[in-house]
Amino acid sequence: MRIDYKLEDKFDLGLFLSFLILFCIGLAAIYSATYNNVVAAGNFHRQLYWGLASLLVFFVIYYLPTTTFRMISIPSYMISLFFLLAVLVIGRRIMGHKSWFGFGSFGFQPSEFAKIGTILCLAWFLSKKNVDIETFKDIIITLGIGLLPVGLIFLEPDMGTTFVYLGLILVMLFWKGISLFGLFIVLSPAIVALSSLFGTVYFIVALFLVIVGLVFFRKDLFFSGSILALNLGAGFFTEIVFNALGSHQQKRILTFIDPNSDPLGSGYNAIQAKVAIGSGGFFGKGFLAGNQTQLQFIPEQWTDFIYCVIGEELGFIGSIFVLILFLYMFLRIIKIASSTKDEFISLTLIGIFSVYFIHLFINVGMVIGLIPVIGIPLPFVSYGGSSLVVNVFMLGIVANVYRTRKNYT
Repeated sequence: MRIDYKLEDKFDLGLFLSFLILFCIGLAAIYSATYNNVVAAGNFHRQLYWGLASLLVFFVIYYLPTTTFRMISIPSYMISLFFLLAVLVIGRRIMGHKSWFGFGSFGFQPSEFAKIGTILCLAWFLSKKNVDIETFKDIIITLGIGLLPVGLIFLEPDMGTTFVYLGLILVMLFWKGISLFGLFIVLSPAIVALSSLFGTVYFIVALFLVIVGLVFFRKDLFFSGSILALNLGAGFFTEIVFNALGSHQQKRILTFIDPNSDPLGSGYNAIQAKVAIGSGGFFGKGFLAGNQTQLQFIPEQWTDFIYCVIGEELGFIGSIFVLILFLYMFLRIIKIASSTKDEFISLTLIGIFSVYFIHLFINVGMVIGLIPVIGIPLPFVSYGGSSLVVNVFMLGIVANVYRTRKNYT
């Protein structure tokens, strides 16, 4: 009996090749960024080894039964919380962040691996038949699942990863089908809190918009008053949270408001990043020929500022090509998530998409000066073993669902 087997029926080659190309571009950029740096000379080889290990992780996850992800949703979440607690006690402090376990030259970052557990646990809860996301109880439980790891990560403190988790929660709530009013309740305190950082005028404008929103939704006076009080509290509480941040984090936020206020301090990286991106022009200066990169104007450029290397040495063409690869990957994930009738699987894939998208948005945004420098790696491209393994693990879940998609459509 002849079996007509096509590779594309079981394996999303386009998705996999997008990852491979991004990883190879990242390797080249890491090599260039560390070429004249004696201290970081071994980073290229370490990233290569992590890449090979990640490929093994990818295919292990790819061949697992798809039902495995639902089974491990709660255990993986509980294990993630345990490690997030443990790192606060016995973790290694690096650059003011107590967010790493150190085993010799090997580093392990629990907040990266906790993304998987949080996504799976949120997908498990939101996909339960008796969950009504429009009820106050279920919204609170959902926020509790998402915000518990956020609180632990905030204590490290790691503001960049905190924003990823907050965005993850919002995207999964939106995909679940939360109403516009429910989304308004969740988002408005965050917007008011953020606006308060820019001054009293912005704070008052944000509160005015909240009042306009409450009038538009036409809820009863007590309920509307409670939401307004929540937003007022969020704005005033922001000052307390801001004072609790480390001095370097406060400077980064203030530098975002005025990058030139500290050009040789907290604003240095942001200014030099824009210089590097702009100097690349349309076609770039060529591999190993970027002045900003080779003269090491930007510290540890192989991590959060890797996109500067691409922009300077590969130019506008190289930068756009990277974005196109990410766009293709995003569209593939959304298409697979949209085609499945299994809500748990669909929510899981959207959670994975949100992590990739938020990382890309923040990383590129801070490089070109649109977002504060908060320390977010570029998926598959930046140097870092924990980040690479977790991102490839999640990609393996997407590929796994694609392989078994006919069972869920």
